[in-house]
Amino acid sequence: MQELKQKYDCKMTQLMKAARSGTKDGLEKTKIAVMRKVTFLHRKEAPGDSEEEDMGFLEVTVPDMKHPSPELGPMPDGLSPQQVVRRHILGSIVQSERSYVDSLKRILQDYRHPLMEMEPKALSTRKCQVVFFRLKEILHCHSMFQIALFSRVAEWDTTEKIGDLFVASFSKSMVLDVYSDYVNNFTNAMSVIKKACLTKPVFLEFLKKRQMASPDRVTLYGLMVKPIQRFPQFILLLQDMLKNTPTGHPDRLSLQLALTELETLAEKLNEQKRVADQIAEIQQLIRSVSDRSSLNKLLNSGQHQLLLCETLTETVYGDRGQLIKSKERKVFLLNDMLVCANINFKGQLEISSLVPLGPKYVVKWNTALPQVQVVEVGQENSTYDKDNVVIQNAGAKKHASASQSSNKVYLGPPRLFQELQDLQKDLAVVEQITLLISTLHGTYQNLNMTVAQDWCLALQRMMRVKEEEIHSANKCRLRLLLPGKTDKSGRPISFMVVFITPNPLSKISWVNRLHLAKIGLREENQPGWMCPDEDKKSKAPFWCPILACRIPAFSSNALDLQLGAVVHNPVQSSLLGFSAVSTSLPQGYLWVGGGQEGAGGQVEIFSLNRAVPRTVKSFPVASQVLCMEYLPEKSKEEQEQGKAEDSRAAADQPSAPHPTICLGLQDGSILVYGSVDTGTQCLLTCSPGRQPVLCLKHSPEYLFAGLQNGTVAAYARNNGGLWDLEAQPTCLEVGTGPVRTLLTLDDTVWASCANQVTVLDATSLQAQQTFEAHPDEEASVTHMIKAGSGVWMAFSSGSSIRLFHTETLEHLQEINIATRTTFVLPGQKNVRVTSLLICQGLLWVGTDQGIIVLLPVPRLEGIPKITGKGMVSLNGHCGPVEFLAVAISTLAPDVLKNDKEEEGGQEEKADGLSPELSALDKPPAGEIRKKGILLKYRLHSTSHLPGQLLSVKEAPPAPGGSTLEHSEEDGSIYEMADDPDVWVRSRPCARDTHRKEISSVAIISGGRGYRNFNPSSKLPACSETDSTLLIWQVPLML
Repeated sequence: MQELKQKYDCKMTQLMKAARSGTKDGLEKTKIAVMRKVTFLHRKEAPGDSEEEDMGFLEVTVPDMKHPSPELGPMPDGLSPQQVVRRHILGSIVQSERSYVDSLKRILQDYRHPLMEMEPKALSTRKCQVVFFRLKEILHCHSMFQIALFSRVAEWDTTEKIGDLFVASFSKSMVLDVYSDYVNNFTNAMSVIKKACLTKPVFLEFLKKRQMASPDRVTLYGLMVKPIQRFPQFILLLQDMLKNTPTGHPDRLSLQLALTELETLAEKLNEQKRVADQIAEIQQLIRSVSDRSSLNKLLNSGQHQLLLCETLTETVYGDRGQLIKSKERKVFLLNDMLVCANINFKGQLEISSLVPLGPKYVVKWNTALPQVQVVEVGQENSTYDKDNVVIQNAGAKKHASASQSSNKVYLGPPRLFQELQDLQKDLAVVEQITLLISTLHGTYQNLNMTVAQDWCLALQRMMRVKEEEIHSANKCRLRLLLPGKTDKSGRPISFMVVFITPNPLSKISWVNRLHLAKIGLREENQPGWMCPDEDKKSKAPFWCPILACRIPAFSSNALDLQLGAVVHNPVQSSLLGFSAVSTSLPQGYLWVGGGQEGAGGQVEIFSLNRAVPRTVKSFPVASQVLCMEYLPEKSKEEQEQGKAEDSRAAADQPSAPHPTICLGLQDGSILVYGSVDTGTQCLLTCSPGRQPVLCLKHSPEYLFAGLQNGTVAAYARNNGGLWDLEAQPTCLEVGTGPVRTLLTLDDTVWASCANQVTVLDATSLQAQQTFEAHPDEEASVTHMIKAGSGVWMAFSSGSSIRLFHTETLEHLQEINIATRTTFVLPGQKNVRVTSLLICQGLLWVGTDQGIIVLLPVPRLEGIPKITGKGMVSLNGHCGPVEFLAVAISTLAPDVLKNDKEEEGGQEEKADGLSPELSALDKPPAGEIRKKGILLKYRLHSTSHLPGQLLSVKEAPPAPGGSTLEHSEEDGSIYEMADDPDVWVRSRPCARDTHRKEISSVAIISGGRGYRNFNPSSKLPACSETDSTLLIWQVPLML
């Protein structure tokens, strides 16, 4: 028995070595090692397998008797709560992997093998290879992983390590190749199955029988989609495992690396799936267009990129705002055109339950993107020239009325805006009547100031309700103004198309993508980025940042001011409309500081609540601005915690201050300003030692300042919540050279001095340890930026950036930026990194050549290793990139609320409302507009009169009343909800439409002038040398 165990352990060791070597480079070694020494591994030549399908991948056959599935033994005593949780998560990993492998085996055993052996064949051998492409190789990878998992589970109670197994199993390029082939082929495989179902009844009957015979009734499509979902499931499990793994545990770094590998793999597969789906949609659209049409030639040119496509409902309204008709359309947003197509679903309903059916399209219209305008309700006058443009309602020719002859067309929601204007006029009249009533000499029961004031209040309430209805109408209605042909007099004719989006999120997405796609057509963005791939065929994807504008950093051109720092002060603006929020830069203000060496400083404040920033305030300071720090106001939790800790101030604790901006100056001063909303007041001033303040960072308890003499000054908060700059700061000596950069982590502060970094405790202010960040003593650390569990650092000399682990301080990766910049400036090897920024999975690197490099990094809690070649911006500066900053704002959650959510809690009846009055308030069936309004509230002598109750109190909703998102007139839009085929049409489920946050992101770079590095561009290669801001906009994160 002991001898058998030794042989088994030897085979397991050899198998693990083979698995670790299973990259493309070591594939031959793997096959030789496995075939010579591991007897239970062998190659099987299946009949009908082609060379193309085999591709040299190794098949693993694992007998169940020799290698049972991994199972955890009984739980030992004395485990900590975290250890218990980790065991349960491991059990979930084992169970999840077992279920996944069983699903893969079912596909092969229940579908592939019978179809290959069936005579006569329901599906040809070649089509079987297309449908089940790479499934055997995926099963082989996970069979080997399951064997290794069995070994790891058996020794779990002694080692408690699982992260390194994921790294060894899924970091191989072979795994990426196999899954990439499968994901890229998935759409093609589904197309083959769909065609076979439509043309071969035998195949359709075979799928039905297999589904009915399975215990869980899962279809073939349900089984084949599981490989696409596998890595996101792994990521969730490993995130849970990492949360329950304490710092210092031997498995923690391995788990973080495993999370990085899986996230990178999943991101690559998602991008490949997105590109494959995009190509499939464009090909489907091409097939619906005539071969001789100009649109067909444009789509076949290969120059078009699909940015967004969705099924929207086109609606046509009559002259009184009533819905005439509605129909589903497929709308395609390409990088330079907008295409609308009719949807034609053909096929049996029973097929759609087995595999998703792709629709056929009939193109209705297409137009160039620059000519498309988004028109919001109430904004028609500012969108186009009414005198020179004739507006027609698309699709309403058969329903033309007399009111349309005067070019006055109501398209549903605009009727609400007209009603609001009517209410405003009525209010003005009632106010005049009120003034007249006040001059009466007698006293009358039905005519007095009490009644008149109630009329005014009631009209004001109705105006607020109407404004809310207009806002709700804008939430899900996308109104586009499109160009048409000229009329006989030569006047251009435009037509309005109104689409209803499935939810507010979809509307925001369309408005934002349309806006950015137009910006992307500008010359500086054609192209804006270069992808230095080996094949030279890769294009920059749409999600990459788009250069939105470039503006002077300072309004005064008389002085030669140098840039010093920039911060974003986020401020929510309730005045912005629905589309303005979707298209403008992140809301708030941008503070830009600088000055002259040895002279005065300057601060410029820009408003970002628009597509192009504008200066709202500019003021001088005593010395050059070297650094800035934005300090948000304390959260409610922090305020409550602070009050609990300081019981002495519990009775009269001052209110927390508004957000503040801290400025560090060349003369050693620190200035604290209030936000723009409070008048930009200078609240505090101090000088921590007449040493230039090179950097500023804050924690909940302290404001840290890095000084020229190697000291870190820490200022504590006072009772009012502001920094106590009058008290003597706590000074911490970290070296003899300047403290160039600071970084605040959860409970520590990192301070750089020369080539070393000192880790300080953020509470006790004691130095924990110091480590060397660069072997060259002359290479001082100039920038530190955190992402996940790592910190990227840049240095004063050299072109490399280095990655360090936040917990072990271990050096993990080094990247040479010069290898990327040579694609733009060949021969320039002496490159220095001058700025760093990490935002949404991208590491921005600014250089002294004015070039900006973008490198992909993971977003999750793993190690932020750079795993791709990234991109190089063709828009940059004439000199060094002085700073990179991010502006982020979150859309208010109520923007995404549906009307039903907003109406919650508003269904209270008015006090004293009689049933008779309720019946009278109900409009007759089929009546579209109310005939009268009751200008009466407190007096009951006229309660028998017909009309709507006009009161300052909220009136009850009329029975059968409609909301603007799901109204009666829109009933035909949603009547397909009972159709079992509706899920095939990719209609979002209600539970998927409630995202509480949408982030608007912009990236700001500062430097001398503007330069376009594209050699084929007609833009000037190098323009003015004044300090310039370049602002990139990123598509909304939905």
